[in-house]
Amino acid sequence: MISGLDNIAALVEGGGEITLGHLDAIGKCIASATDDAQCLAMLVRRKGEPLDALLQRLDAAIADAYENEHFTDEVNVPPVPASKRRR
Repeated sequence: MISGLDNIAALVEGGGEITLGHLDAIGKCIASATDDAQCLAMLVRRKGEPLDALLQRLDAAIADAYENEHFTDEVNVPPVPASKRRR
């Protein structure tokens, strides 16, 4: 049982929504949260990350969006320049 997801609960109870599922465009599982006006967060499930850990990160990202006006977007990340890639 996942508990302590107070920000997700408040968002959904206030008319917002979360989405959890596979995104074919990137070939990974994502979790996103939106309210009636904006997207608050889009997270990519990390390799080996338990589903409850992803939801806990989403819960924290929702709080960050409302408290700090910070939008977390792990889906649409800019490409890393070749000069900064690990070799």
